[in-house]
Amino acid sequence: MTVKIPERACQIWAVLAWASRGQQTMTYKQLGAAIGVPPPGLGQLLDPIHAYCEAKALPPLTVIVVGKDGMPGVGFPAAQPVEVLRRQREVFSTDWLAHGNPGPSAFAAGPAE
Repeated sequence: MTVKIPERACQIWAVLAWASRGQQTMTYKQLGAAIGVPPPGLGQLLDPIHAYCEAKALPPLTVIVVGKDGMPGVGFPAAQPVEVLRRQREVFSTDWLAHGNPGPSAFAAGPAE
């Protein structure tokens, strides 16, 4: 059985919400190991989370996923170091657990929802 992108996005949301609570970044390798997906496949799974955060005017939860250099991947908007650190602080100060996991339908709906 193949897990679809919206379901994987829910898994990732939960992992990142807990990491954020502890003010921790995660490498792509760590995140991949946590959910059983190789790091090269994570970009398409992070995209719905980023789009959801943008649509709901939330800090970009995906900014805490970083490479070995401590920076998000090249696909992350505003990848200037100062901006990344500012956005990470915003993520760390948000109570993601109180927000709750949006669920697969929110990630399947796309950015217009």
